[in-house]
Amino acid sequence: MAQPLETPREPTSTVAPLNPDNVALLEQEGLSLKPLDPIGVEIYGADVRNQLPEPAIKALEEEMANRGFIVFKRQAGLSPEELIDACKWWGGREIHSTHGVHPATPGRNRHIFRCSNDGRQGILGVGPQWHNDGSFEAATFSHSAYYMARAPENGGGTHFAHQGAAFDALPPEKQDLWERLVSVNSASSVTHPVVHTHPISGRKSVWLHLGMTGAIIERLPEDGLTLDQLKTLPAPADSFRLLDEAAMKELFNDYNDLLNDSFKDGYGIRYEYDTGDLLFIDNWAVAHRASPEAHLPAEQQGLRIMDRVTIKAPRNLAPHFGLPQYINMAGPHPFNKDGVWQAGGVGFRWKDDIRMQN
Repeated sequence: MAQPLETPREPTSTVAPLNPDNVALLEQEGLSLKPLDPIGVEIYGADVRNQLPEPAIKALEEEMANRGFIVFKRQAGLSPEELIDACKWWGGREIHSTHGVHPATPGRNRHIFRCSNDGRQGILGVGPQWHNDGSFEAATFSHSAYYMARAPENGGGTHFAHQGAAFDALPPEKQDLWERLVSVNSASSVTHPVVHTHPISGRKSVWLHLGMTGAIIERLPEDGLTLDQLKTLPAPADSFRLLDEAAMKELFNDYNDLLNDSFKDGYGIRYEYDTGDLLFIDNWAVAHRASPEAHLPAEQQGLRIMDRVTIKAPRNLAPHFGLPQYINMAGPHPFNKDGVWQAGGVGFRWKDDIRMQN
């Protein structure tokens, strides 16, 4: 269930309403859709043990792209195999697992990443800052599943922010700058655009991992060249620069503020789960983080057990401007020497008084 915790302001950007054609098609399959305010959709009447027809899956995938996430309600008791089979409806239609397996994971299934607020039941402390899953991969996960095997009695949900609407909320001068930026992952050296065009919705969307970024490369503007030309024309090394520490801190804090503002500006939600919720996100459309309550002890909040499954993307999230998909962060420092080039761990620490673990 979603819990509105503050009165929203007049939206500065928009999230698409449900597509009436999709609603009609899904109702023919016995499904009832409840749009959440301002993003997300709850779905009633489904049993994900039974695969939906392909047109229904396509319609739901479109709604995920437009509204960020969907939640199949009342799916308690799924086996590991049933959960994983439902995850193969989306994206590249196969599981992409990159994590370890906690001893309490059902069947020790390697495709299930079990999170909890009790270390005996799952991994502790996952995802406290805004991020997208699999940002260390060239083909970042297209979708992720969050199955609430046990919801805590006193709250412990997930925050979601729509990244297309977030881009629209930026002032024009920041849109121009951010579209010329490419991030470098501190753990894997993979590069991604800070702004990409979503393959289904067609919306320009922001993208930055606040807990695993070691550098930001800026493509410098050139008189007489449009952004599209900058993206496609060959560029010499002096056309780029690394952001320095001050610029990095400004960018990361602006990004964090932008997603925090989603709650009052109409493109974010604090979602609280019920036991048996099966939530799927479009991982290229919506950023997320665990709520602070999700990490409080089970003795205080009640036991929280969530199983995550990640789905392979059909293509890479490739950088623009002719930059390679990987730039070795363990290698020589590229571009300007005063720029940040921080390999390993959580990468660039943009704020000293918050915990980073993703």
